[in-house]
Amino acid sequence: MDDVTKTDKMLARNDGGVGYVIFNNPERHNAVSLDMWDATSRILEGFANDEEVRVVVLTGAGGKAFVSGADISKFESERATLEATRRYNASVEKAYTGIQQFAKPTIAMIRGYCIGGGVGLAVCCDLRICSDNSRFAVPAAKLGLGYSYAGLRRLVDVVGPAFAREIFFTARQFDAEEASRMGLINRVVPEAELEAYVKNYAETIAANAPLTVKAVKYIIGEVMKDESTRNLARCAELVEQCFASNDFIEGRRAFMEKRKPAFTGK
Repeated sequence: MDDVTKTDKMLARNDGGVGYVIFNNPERHNAVSLDMWDATSRILEGFANDEEVRVVVLTGAGGKAFVSGADISKFESERATLEATRRYNASVEKAYTGIQQFAKPTIAMIRGYCIGGGVGLAVCCDLRICSDNSRFAVPAAKLGLGYSYAGLRRLVDVVGPAFAREIFFTARQFDAEEASRMGLINRVVPEAELEAYVKNYAETIAANAPLTVKAVKYIIGEVMKDESTRNLARCAELVEQCFASNDFIEGRRAFMEKRKPAFTGK
């Protein structure tokens, strides 16, 4: 995949089986415009089709922000009418859904501000790792914005209804420690160690059996759904694929031979 997509505000690279999606608008704390959301979906589609990529990390450029939400300077051109707002919201939801339903593990690497749509983006990821100087908020109530069922459901699934209410009702900023206590964040690490920590974390996941990781991710996703909509047959199929794979043989042999397994995802 090319380092630069159709907009230079979104960057992508593959580093040793770890794909990186980089929001590159640092002069606006990585606020996201319509073309950036569209590019995000294109990058994810590329990583989904790249067998070398086993984990995807989403992060922001510039060192001061993950994503600070929508680019308000673009509201007049992108969200001035109801029709335009619907088009914008559809693009955002496509990106969010693409991340949430992505078959491979996703990690939000958060440094600095994670505001509004940045929180929405982060909760779509499987794991969230932040620096100790990170700040979180959803200021919708200060802007008069409506939030969709899907967006609120994702937040509630992560932090529970009580903290979701607090985040939205107060619209205030929370520090990394508060975010961790809420369950919004999996790990908080010193700012200087963030990139190395996430790189090691992602490479650890990438070295594990892809079929096992894929099955677990899918099944946990089904657990989170309403019981009537769960695809238990697909869950069973994915588990059977693990036991029928060459990786299952490789895992057993590597264990017996006391060596590191070399999984291929087949």
